[in-house]
Amino acid sequence: MSGKNREAAARRLLEQAPSRSVPPEIHAEAVRRGARMLRRRTVARRLVWLLMFAAAVAFAAWALTARPWVEPPSDTTPPLTSW
Repeated sequence: MSGKNREAAARRLLEQAPSRSVPPEIHAEAVRRGARMLRRRTVARRLVWLLMFAAAVAFAAWALTARPWVEPPSDTTPPLTSW
């Protein structure tokens, strides 16, 4: 099927009148489910932001206490050469 034939077939399908109507209770159910999905997505997004903030605070606290940028003290003493 070529592109023009496919486009013509799609147009015919779209121009046809719907044969059955949708029951009215489906709309209310779809709205309810959509609202629930939006609430869950919002809660998940806020939870991810909260976890990222907590990780940043934990990293900052660790960095301030461990101070990984400071060279650790030497475990051995330097040799005595000027006696």
